[in-house]
Amino acid sequence: MANSDEYETTDVVICGCGPTGAMLSAYLGQMSIKNVVFEKEDEIPTDPRGIALDEDGIRFLQGLGIYNGIYSEIGTCMNTFKFVDGTVPDLYRKPFLEMDYSTTEGGTGHVGFICHKQPVLEKHLRNKMAENGFSQLRSGCIVVGISEDEQWTYCEYINSKDPDNKGIQRIRSRFLVGADGKTGFTRKKYLETKGIQMERAHNSFYEETWVALNWQISLPSKDSHPNFPLWSLGYTPQEVFDLFFPTNFRFLCNPNRPAVCGRFGLPADRLWRFEFVVLKTEDGQEMAKPEMMKKIVFPYITHPGHRYGLVHDVQYPEDCINVLRSRPFMFSARSCNKWSEGRVILCGDAAHVFPPFGGQGIASGFRDAISLAWRLAVLCQTASASRSLSHESILSAWFLERKQQLEASLESTIKNGEFVTEGNPIKIFIRNWSLWFMQLIPAWQHQLRRGHRKDKMVRYEYTAGMPFMPSLNGGLCVPQVYCKSRDGKVAFTDDVIFRNKRGLFQILIYLRQPGEADLAAVDSDFSDIETMSQQHISGDDITCIVESNIQDAIYDCSPYPLYAIATAEEFVQSDLCQGRPEPRYYDPQRLGKELKGQRYTVLRPDRFVFASCSTKYELEQAVDALASYLTHN
Repeated sequence: MANSDEYETTDVVICGCGPTGAMLSAYLGQMSIKNVVFEKEDEIPTDPRGIALDEDGIRFLQGLGIYNGIYSEIGTCMNTFKFVDGTVPDLYRKPFLEMDYSTTEGGTGHVGFICHKQPVLEKHLRNKMAENGFSQLRSGCIVVGISEDEQWTYCEYINSKDPDNKGIQRIRSRFLVGADGKTGFTRKKYLETKGIQMERAHNSFYEETWVALNWQISLPSKDSHPNFPLWSLGYTPQEVFDLFFPTNFRFLCNPNRPAVCGRFGLPADRLWRFEFVVLKTEDGQEMAKPEMMKKIVFPYITHPGHRYGLVHDVQYPEDCINVLRSRPFMFSARSCNKWSEGRVILCGDAAHVFPPFGGQGIASGFRDAISLAWRLAVLCQTASASRSLSHESILSAWFLERKQQLEASLESTIKNGEFVTEGNPIKIFIRNWSLWFMQLIPAWQHQLRRGHRKDKMVRYEYTAGMPFMPSLNGGLCVPQVYCKSRDGKVAFTDDVIFRNKRGLFQILIYLRQPGEADLAAVDSDFSDIETMSQQHISGDDITCIVESNIQDAIYDCSPYPLYAIATAEEFVQSDLCQGRPEPRYYDPQRLGKELKGQRYTVLRPDRFVFASCSTKYELEQAVDALASYLTHN
């Protein structure tokens, strides 16, 4: 056992301050759990790596209070994914399939995807870390040793920014989390020696090298490019940019060279991503060089002259393109056989990696972080209170839950990948004609176009030890809708349920048509359940949402914060809709439908249902089960 006098002490050490590590740290801080984050880089990398974030990821940013920055600084809606086939390099070829991700039918109240600037995203996450008072970021720090005993983990690190040059420094923590990527120290140097290995995931044998390009585009003008042929046709500089770099992402299902391309970041940033596969006979480093990049990508930004009634082809000016990145990457679908051993845990890319076709890399790391954060909070709080829980059991259940959702994400990612990379001409023919036929039937066409988002709300299958009650609708990812307060201010339901609450777990009261008698009955049901305040639930952690409009008299007699469901039109009129599409296909009753009309719901901090019920007796059962989980696990 290490000499504790040599070690600084905290609750959780996090190795790596990429999106996953920063998200975990910010949520731990929100839960008043002290944590120290080590990051080897001095500053946030300026290279935009990941560019897509799905609606779960947007929801988790919202949970940290970052929503106002999403559409003003971080990114914009990705709108429609267009799947284009053929070998001709034409971004305007008619797609054989379109998926519209600008709608809100996924159940989170958000659009399906945004395309973001990762450095700005990480800046916002680090700002939230700095605000909470419990998170410490130590940049320029390299972890060089990890060990543990039954009570603590011990981490040794070198701080390159230390003016006193103290050499190796030491810190101990209840838990250590490796969010340091697929080549990070935590797994490669510590956990692999204990049998944790990265394995093929979801029966996937996809493993290819792709080159990823980031371009920043400037606008040509009549002064800078007087001979550009489209000026004579009346085009403006912005219209020229829009012609050659159209909105909406393209999945270029070219059997000779699959590729993906589209804008990212804010419209004013004029950033463009292009990724293409490296063939088996090619070298990734060579294909990332300027001459090969131009050979493959420039045909897509060269238009045939006849499109404009011109004799010669028209290429976007090369000197208006600034190459920010041109690098090869190995893309594969892999996951570790375990995500924790003892008190050392993996999450994000350290635990699993994705191919690029579903935009799930950062989002999956975010799901890891929010579902891990509350478990670590419970474990650290009970340890501080001199009570002991089985961290092995709790972390094992975390892994088994996350594995279910990970496999669902991988399935959709691989399905998208099959569209993009299919090279068999017979299979391509069958794919295109079957999709053409399906789109003749309106219901099937809508299902294809919405990208399977209506089934977005994951429900975990129960295994012994998981923290929910399957008999009481537990394991459901609770939908988010819009609500309004007495003064008509519109909010997301997550924000009124979870934000600025003292306890980890929340109780939602959902009423269809409230009256004074209903609220009196609710108050009576809660009044003698004394164990609530002792089990991470206090009277301040109860929120009442009503499906219909509420009369002023009902507000006056409610013992709990009371909100009414808001309509799509009310959301559009609020500040929350600025910079994003209006909520098409929004279902204001979805929360009530998924909760099956049950009055009381005990919610976990990761937005999953612990239990949902209608009677006082069932509520007492749920609270007792939660108490048992938190004290005897």
